Amino acid sequence: MKHSLSDRLAILSDAAKYDASCSSSGAGRRDSAQSKGLGSTGNGICHAYTPDGRCISLLKILMTNFCIYDCAYCINRSSSNVQRARFSVEEVVWLTLEFYRRNYIEGLFLSSGIIRSSDDTMAQMVKIARDLRIEHGFRGYIHLKTIPNASSALLTEAGLYADRLSINVEMPTEQGLASYAPQKQAVEIRQSMEKMRNCIDASKDKTLAGRKAPRFAPGGQSTQMIIGADAATDRDILESSSLLYGGYKLRRVYYSAFSPIPDASALLPVKAPPLLREHRLYQADWLFRFYGFQFSEITASQPEGMLDLDLDPKLAWALANRAMFPVDLNRASREMLLRVPGLGVKSVKAVLAARRYRQLRLEDLAKLNVSVRKVKPFLQAVGWSPTRLSDQHNIRQLFLSQPQQLFLL
Repeated sequence: MKHSLSDRLAILSDAAKYDASCSSSGAGRRDSAQSKGLGSTGNGICHAYTPDGRCISLLKILMTNFCIYDCAYCINRSSSNVQRARFSVEEVVWLTLEFYRRNYIEGLFLSSGIIRSSDDTMAQMVKIARDLRIEHGFRGYIHLKTIPNASSALLTEAGLYADRLSINVEMPTEQGLASYAPQKQAVEIRQSMEKMRNCIDASKDKTLAGRKAPRFAPGGQSTQMIIGADAATDRDILESSSLLYGGYKLRRVYYSAFSPIPDASALLPVKAPPLLREHRLYQADWLFRFYGFQFSEITASQPEGMLDLDLDPKLAWALANRAMFPVDLNRASREMLLRVPGLGVKSVKAVLAARRYRQLRLEDLAKLNVSVRKVKPFLQAVGWSPTRLSDQHNIRQLFLSQPQQLFLL
């Protein structure tokens, strides 16, 4: 029996919840005030908050959860016993426009199982984006999950209409992908990422005639990897992320903790990894992207290549390198201040600006909304010089069990 539109929407929106790589960072705006069109893109998407406090969201669905692939970790794999549904191109376009008109969404995140062939599926997804942009003047956010081994022409066309493209690497290592998704090839995924990177770079250059190149995926590209389905350590995962950021200029790598699925393959673990592991990976990723850390040093002191679940990666690194502390609040470089637990990018910027005019005390940090309790053991300032962390016994346990004693350091 054919499902109704509302039934299919329920099935295919639920099936899309496993895809975490959903963001509009860096997409900018398609200004509908300057040209006739419908919708607008904000600074965040998918239940994100903009700087002015607005919460904006998008329609996040699969075009279909039918799939010719049989990836062990995927609930929509061909051998899975799940309800199947499919939208036509026209239905996805209609849903997007109607949801926007009702002020439910400001954009679309579209992914799909692979039906018939990669090119056939990708062609339909591109047609959806093209019809929204060209036929209906839709100016809202569009994020397309591309099919890695689709033709170059289709991938290139997708970037002309989408604000962001993403291609999932799926597993942290090539060995993991070969074991759990043998129908997918790591080399094809990376070749597609390379094509996207080249197109994005080219769109930022001017043509020989001095004209601006056509807009191409201004929000860049992202990817997602599943955590805890295979034996990859956090060191393996972060090493893979480092290569992806450096080689393909990705905007984001998303980490998705494996969740047990019905009728699971015998290859998969019975229990899900702790969600705290996913959180620690995001923290480590943040240190790499904004704090000047290298992934290799974050896990260098961690046994068996796993991040400490009890301490955030920055604090764990500081305790493993305690001889480098305390640092002088008034003399330390920006790079070193960013490594102080409790100091963020904005607070370090404020410290550097303030100390140009006078010597700073710990009390001044409180005025910058910095937690003095967190930074006190790691900083030296006017009127304050803590005991060196290297002189303390069982310092890790002290941070875990008796944080109030940090005032005594």
